[in-house]
Amino acid sequence: MSVRPWRDIQRRKSRQIMVGNVPVGGDAPIAVQTMTNTLTSDAQATIRQVNEAAEAGADIVRVSCPDQESTAALAEIVKNSPVPIVADIHFHYKRALEAAKAGAACLRINPGNIGSESRVKEVVQAAKDHGCSMRIGVNAGSLEKDLLEKYGEPCPEAMVESALDHARILQDHDFHEFKISVKASDVFLTVAAYHALAEAIDCPLHLGVTEAGGLRIGSIKSAIGLGSLLWAGIGDTIRVSLSAHPVEEVKAGFDILKALNLRHRGVNVISCPSCARQGFNVIETVETLEKRLAHITTPMTLSVIGCVVNGPGEARETDIGFTGGGSGKEHGMVYINGEIDHRIDNADLVDHLVELVEKRAAEIQEKERAAAVAAE
Repeated sequence: MSVRPWRDIQRRKSRQIMVGNVPVGGDAPIAVQTMTNTLTSDAQATIRQVNEAAEAGADIVRVSCPDQESTAALAEIVKNSPVPIVADIHFHYKRALEAAKAGAACLRINPGNIGSESRVKEVVQAAKDHGCSMRIGVNAGSLEKDLLEKYGEPCPEAMVESALDHARILQDHDFHEFKISVKASDVFLTVAAYHALAEAIDCPLHLGVTEAGGLRIGSIKSAIGLGSLLWAGIGDTIRVSLSAHPVEEVKAGFDILKALNLRHRGVNVISCPSCARQGFNVIETVETLEKRLAHITTPMTLSVIGCVVNGPGEARETDIGFTGGGSGKEHGMVYINGEIDHRIDNADLVDHLVELVEKRAAEIQEKERAAAVAAE
């Protein structure tokens, strides 16, 4: 494949921290995060949702800890989680101490909001003692009163000043294992704040458009906001905040990273919108394929195009491709590694492509296992 400098993304250089066993920042892969929406005090329900998110590919999962019942359940949740758990703490410093002791990999907390110097010192010491990192989470909807009075409204300058004030508190206590987010529900405000913050500090940045909305509009807003930032090289972890199941957030996060060629998981289906030229029902076929290939985690590309106008060209760029013969044709061509391989009837299309993808995934996994053994 030829070098394509026009699609290279030069990531911002940030220092690296650890969230449990997941490296964040530096040259580590951009991590995909989500958050449970169960009652954390219901450990079993929360564990089920954490596992569902992890199965979908989540690298990190955050849980809210608003009360002592939640932090009491946290140890069981952490014990049964396949991924690092971030404890979301607001205002009450004791919840942070309890969460660190319970095994949280990271504390989402704004140190300036938890009270006196002695309380901050306790939280920092607990994080150091238990190997926790922290995330400073600035939100346009909950900026400090003095900053709102100073700037008159939520704005990038106010959000960045808030973030840096909180960061300074941690740095003054010799704590540097932190990342920062500056989220807003407004895409323009979010993007401007992250650009300014990226210039002001070298810590990892966690991206998100907060309260983005439901599945469709929230995914679109997040794709615009997070996509533009990631394209600019900004961002080390991401969360797509949706009024939907956490698994949908994970899927949307990976789709954004796939679109920018930053990270791949599963089958990237490239398909046409269909028209009168289509030789088979493209929309129905793609919907079925996406469902039947959802279990594949191996990165690969599959093109499914209704006719020969763009089909052969797209197939040349994908691992596996199918191009319909056009309206009235009952067969089409299968491409393997960009080359014409064989012809199949449209009626056999779905089963045949699923078989080819599963076979390719197994071959790739076997090669990876053999390479890992050889490297030992």
